Amino acid sequence: MVGGMVLQPQLAPITKPLEDQGLLLDLGKTVATIGVFLILFPVLKMFFLQPLADAIQARTSELEKTFGEAEALRADMTKMKSDYEKQLEAANESARAQIQAQVKEAQDIRNQMVREASAARDEMVRKAQEEIEAEKNHVMNEIRVKVVDLTMGATEKILGESVDDARNRKLVQEFIEKMEAPV
Repeated sequence: MVGGMVLQPQLAPITKPLEDQGLLLDLGKTVATIGVFLILFPVLKMFFLQPLADAIQARTSELEKTFGEAEALRADMTKMKSDYEKQLEAANESARAQIQAQVKEAQDIRNQMVREASAARDEMVRKAQEEIEAEKNHVMNEIRVKVVDLTMGATEKILGESVDDARNRKLVQEFIEKMEAPV
């Protein structure tokens, strides 16, 4: 302010036209205001602007770190998802292969059982045919003996005497065998 009082008379030619236009220029106040700003600005910078800039820089660094971590987590999650999908696909493929193997094994077992059942059936049919043939032969032999006995009995009645000798029996049996129709 003091500087403004000293300089005011020398700056009068500059300030007079401004006063005529309605602008009052008080050089003392102007210099004092400039001085206050020159003193106040470094104080504001030291106590307000620098801590504010530091806080903004710290917050920016923290946000960058957080975004970096989020990006790393997203990359990890993407990798984990990809790994999970690969494992799931591998498990599905393994399950499909196991199911196909089980189906093939079941078909093999079914085919084996069909073969065994068919073999057992064939064996049973063969045994039944053998039994039928044996029974047929047995029955045919019994019929032959009965026919021979009946023929011998009928011959005895017709002739009125005993024809029970072995030679006659043999002749009748041969005759029946020759007359027997093939079965």
